[in-house]
Amino acid sequence: MITIHDGNYHYSEDIGIHDINLHIDKGETVALMGPNGAGKSTLFKILVGLLPLSSGQYQFNDWTVDADFLKESSNAGHLYQQVGLIFQNSDIQLFNTTVAEELAFGPRQLGLPEEEIEQRVKDTLSLLEIEHLKDRIPYHLSGGEKKLVAIASVLTMNPSVLLFDEPFNGLSPKYQRLIVELLQELKTAGKTIIISSHHFDQIAPLVERVFLFSEEHTITGCYTKTEWEAHPEIKQSFSTC
Repeated sequence: MITIHDGNYHYSEDIGIHDINLHIDKGETVALMGPNGAGKSTLFKILVGLLPLSSGQYQFNDWTVDADFLKESSNAGHLYQQVGLIFQNSDIQLFNTTVAEELAFGPRQLGLPEEEIEQRVKDTLSLLEIEHLKDRIPYHLSGGEKKLVAIASVLTMNPSVLLFDEPFNGLSPKYQRLIVELLQELKTAGKTIIISSHHFDQIAPLVERVFLFSEEHTITGCYTKTEWEAHPEIKQSFSTC
């Protein structure tokens, strides 16, 4: 479903990612672990189409996603519909006047019928149990409530792939538990999920594989659940990321 071969991205003066190679199958749940600044957020922006690779190849299903592909607004829109990114900072994701409008924004950009948009908003509010927030102003919400609304605004697009960038940061234990429960529901529903997190113990029961990033902005290892359970030193390296 997702393949990156020899992927590189360079900012004006800094390296974003360096010689990244990975393959993720449909329906997999994988984790990205590693120190801050190692390239995990850059990889997410590439996967969702916000950044094109400087070199290498990104394949999403039958699409080769490069600068030329993303220049076509219809192509970028199709990718945006298929790959949803929940940013680490919810404040940069929320900008509408009410929660209901926030959830309706993405489907509206796709040109969906208003009746379908309303149904998607209603269903997603119910799924996340945030119906009571639908008329609230997003920037007046608590941190945990903002996170749920940010996730909901992506789910109304019904993407096949969900990218969670540090979803537990700054949240109370209550909201961390809610996020874990939601991740399990999405996994059961067959979504492909990629999670960047320092909270490894919380996501360990969910993931099939872990990609470990280094300070050199590259992937230094890919481990299955069996491998990290059999080798405590690998698991310890995750807990110290």
